[in-house]
Amino acid sequence: MNRRFKSLAATLSSVFLTLFGLTVLTFLIGRVMPVDPVIAAVGDNAPEDVILRVRAEMGLDQPIPVQFLHYLYQLAHGDFGMSVLTKNPVAQDIVRFFPATFELATAALLLAALIGIPLGVWAAVRQGSFTDQAIRVVCLAGHSVPVFMLSLISLLIFYSALDIAPGPGRQDIIYDGMIDPVTGILTIDTLIAGDLGAFWDALAHMAQPVIILAYFSMAYIARMTRAFMIDALKGEFVITARAKGLSLTKVIWGHAFPTVAVQLVTVIALTYAGLLEGAVVTETVFSWPGIGQYLTVSLMNADMNPVVGTTLLIGLIYVGLNLIADILYRVLDPRVK
Repeated sequence: MNRRFKSLAATLSSVFLTLFGLTVLTFLIGRVMPVDPVIAAVGDNAPEDVILRVRAEMGLDQPIPVQFLHYLYQLAHGDFGMSVLTKNPVAQDIVRFFPATFELATAALLLAALIGIPLGVWAAVRQGSFTDQAIRVVCLAGHSVPVFMLSLISLLIFYSALDIAPGPGRQDIIYDGMIDPVTGILTIDTLIAGDLGAFWDALAHMAQPVIILAYFSMAYIARMTRAFMIDALKGEFVITARAKGLSLTKVIWGHAFPTVAVQLVTVIALTYAGLLEGAVVTETVFSWPGIGQYLTVSLMNADMNPVVGTTLLIGLIYVGLNLIADILYRVLDPRVK
């Protein structure tokens, strides 16, 4: 019991230090940007007295340590500051934009895991065969081709040339404003509203960005699964199972795969965090109104509060998913203390 308490205390301490370091880093990022946020807010031609007044209102006339303490006080109260572009609190904007990214990333992760894990297992079982080489080439292409290029090619072929996929955006204009944002996740909100037409339209708009993100993530999941399974299939317990005459399916899924499932927890957790953070380019290309597009537009307009707030959020997601992965490790593998 004492050992478990010490382990929990060490984990919580590391999480606290990581979050504090992340907060310091994001704060400094917002202060060392080459664009003056005051000029971005009032314009280049604003009078000097207006610039000084706005600088004082934003607290940027104070020493850096004082600014940081004030920022910590704001964070403790859930205040990420105001956005110059939207004129809304950043926390309110994050609540409004994040569900779109969550919907996209979750759908992509589910598709990537459902395809990538079996492909990785299959490649490991057929190690060295043509099937294994083909899967490795597909995965290598998924890692090598930039996401923005795949997105543009997808729009060019399926939307512009073949006209079999909807264009950028989250929904057609005929459904714009017709669905009440109950959860912010459009596919769920359309079902709550009972509008099947809007539901299928939302799915159609999700298809291209989800498939592209899933392909990128599937490549990583499949490669890691293959590497883990190759080591597992060399284990003595697998050789013993084969010697007992068990079927290949039972050996693979009943004996070898459970030993790598624990390792895959971390892979999938980090992949999910990467999807939530790495959808920036995809959201920009497909005009997807998520947190990535919000961050990009804010950065291009030197709106620093949203940039710092969303960066901190992404860091919190990484830390949180790593913590969840550590907890699942202890649940799935009793050897981990």
